[in-house]
Amino acid sequence: MVVVVGGLATFALRASFIFLFEQLGDLLARLEPVLDYVPAAVLAALVAPSFVALDGPATVGLASEQLLAGVGAFVVAWVTENMLATIVAGMAIFWAVRFVA
Repeated sequence: MVVVVGGLATFALRASFIFLFEQLGDLLARLEPVLDYVPAAVLAALVAPSFVALDGPATVGLASEQLLAGVGAFVVAWVTENMLATIVAGMAIFWAVRFVA
């Protein structure tokens, strides 16, 4: 019984968005440009803590492998707009700094 009620509640919740968005068609057209920024915001929320939340005292500066790799990856992403190049450059910088330090 609990499974059936849970399934119906889940279905009703998901179906309500379908019916709601049918009624708000014009609103969705205005929200679409804003929704283009959601993936970048989610990625930033996932990546940013790795630069500042470390085990132990936070080290921000030239000794921080994560920060240097992140800045380098940002520059590569800005210049090339290529995801694979960004990942490769970020990892290469990270391992190079870790190897040297």
